[in-house]
Amino acid sequence: MDEDTRYEAVRSRDGRFDGVFFFAVETTGIYCRPSCPAVTPKRHNVRFFPTAAAAQGSGFRACRRCRPDAVPGSAEWNVRADAVGRAMRLIADGVVDREGVAGLAARLGYSARQVQRQLTAELGAGPVALARAQRAHTARVLLQTTELPVTEIAFASGFASVRQFNDTVREVYAATPTELRAAAPRSRAASRGRAAAGAGIPLRLAYRGPYQAAAAFDQLAAEAVTGVEEVSGAPGGRTYRRTLRLPYGTGIVAVEERTGAPGTGTHPGGWLDARLHLTDLRDLTTAVQRLRRLFDLDADPYAVDERLGADPRLGPLVAARPGLRSPGAVDPPEAAVRALVGTEGARELVLRYGKVLDAPCGSLTHLFPEPAVLAEAEPDGPLGALAAALADGTLRLDPGADRDAAQEALLALPGMDPATVAAVRARALGDPDVAPPGAEVPDGWRPWRSYAVRHLRVAGEWNDR
Repeated sequence: MDEDTRYEAVRSRDGRFDGVFFFAVETTGIYCRPSCPAVTPKRHNVRFFPTAAAAQGSGFRACRRCRPDAVPGSAEWNVRADAVGRAMRLIADGVVDREGVAGLAARLGYSARQVQRQLTAELGAGPVALARAQRAHTARVLLQTTELPVTEIAFASGFASVRQFNDTVREVYAATPTELRAAAPRSRAASRGRAAAGAGIPLRLAYRGPYQAAAAFDQLAAEAVTGVEEVSGAPGGRTYRRTLRLPYGTGIVAVEERTGAPGTGTHPGGWLDARLHLTDLRDLTTAVQRLRRLFDLDADPYAVDERLGADPRLGPLVAARPGLRSPGAVDPPEAAVRALVGTEGARELVLRYGKVLDAPCGSLTHLFPEPAVLAEAEPDGPLGALAAALADGTLRLDPGADRDAAQEALLALPGMDPATVAAVRARALGDPDVAPPGAEVPDGWRPWRSYAVRHLRVAGEWNDR
């Protein structure tokens, strides 16, 4: 998009581009999402930025009306397999907060200077600035949805000091942490009271465009592993719950199936209501990003549906289910093991080797067994080989993994057939362009072949055997 096209999107308050780019107004010092309901600024006063971090780095503060930090992430990072795309997925997962820029660079196979140069050149902000913008968003969520002391929120958000936390919040939101908390909407204020009573952190997981929640919950219900996951309730009002293994601790999440009519016109999109219980609040950002990958919330349904809807075979399916998503995974190694052994096999592994939660919650009693545990307990056969490769790092499936390299490593393992590798690539690595091996699919389905096959499966027109 050129800048004139971006300005037209701002003039029409087109929510399809929320998260794709941001605009700032030089006369007010504020940056916004394209769908901001405020009066459209004059063209000569507007500047455009590819990320919120770039706008913040240029001295602009976030609009309190449209909350540009709460938009879905750019779908570009799901598609791209280059260093910048991989870096953005890792930063979203919290790698910079946990391992620093050096850790990010090591995972990418570049020097820290190269990573800094590439991100700054393309996104207008380096890894530290991008991570800082993410920390600011996490801080706002905690301030406005919990009654946690400000000091605890500072460190839970990933800041190194309370002073750094205070300075960042003032710079990004033009308000102190106390003022930001006081400005929470009434509904959020009520949520804070519930959160303080131990009901977890309430969240709205935003998405753009239409979203086929029923299809996503159908798939999760069919694949649910006892002890780790459950889907309860009747269709249209179901709740998906599962346990999470996270960098600093564990968690339990509940996500509600939301079947209300999506937004229309220039403000399409919506959200899934979720509630997180974490043993360590430093895991909040990582947990949210992994849920977004599981439910494929950062996808661009407009681009997917436009391409696939033009195909004679897929056109009627896309029209029947606009915005159908291709679910990912909250735990890539778990997803790989499950692709290999199947749902029933996964249930047996949980009963035998899963770690029992310190505080079970109803039917949620275990964490899925870690690769190192499986490698020791089941050293032989395909499962042992896969678990050992995951445990020793021979096979990497983290958000920044090179998808082609991961596929090669998977195919080199004994007993790993191409169909299982394709399933791992689509689910664990979130690749939107995976076609089952041996299947003849049109080139016109690229780069959305994962979505094309998903449409066919949901419609009952695809046989995996």
